[in-house]
Amino acid sequence: MPPFEIENLNSLKQCEGREFPATDWFVVTQDRIQKFADATEDRQWIHLDPERAQRESPFGGTVAHGFLTLSLLGYFLRQAIRFRSGPAMTVNYGLNKVRFPAAVRAGSQLRARVTLLSAKESPEFVDAAFLIHVESQGVGNQPSGKPCCVAEWLVRYYSQ
Repeated sequence: MPPFEIENLNSLKQCEGREFPATDWFVVTQDRIQKFADATEDRQWIHLDPERAQRESPFGGTVAHGFLTLSLLGYFLRQAIRFRSGPAMTVNYGLNKVRFPAAVRAGSQLRARVTLLSAKESPEFVDAAFLIHVESQGVGNQPSGKPCCVAEWLVRYYSQ
């Protein structure tokens, strides 16, 4: 689905409380999990050893790192909304709360539902708070029943 279009940064406040259309599905492959493990030095067996994970983990196979799922928020936000004009720069300003209620099995698909909680304007920038629910469709396209990540993300948009 194409992103929801917002005219410009000054129009963001009008979208407070709005849930934007869900993003398209994104597949989390074992290769991506491996690359994330290499980048972060987090090589726990539940992420990288399919045979052992199938035998010993409660998830029935390898799972993505929670922080891998979290790191996709920027991608999902760009899939959810697009500004027709501006902003000049976007900065990750932080997180208020993050939870990982369900594991993401390798091969699962993820998508996000994004809601704009608030937009606080100042002369040089707008601080936006987004509530993002990342959903997964497991291997065999089985929905997990609960989100795999719920985050309140703060983004600072700088004016042009």
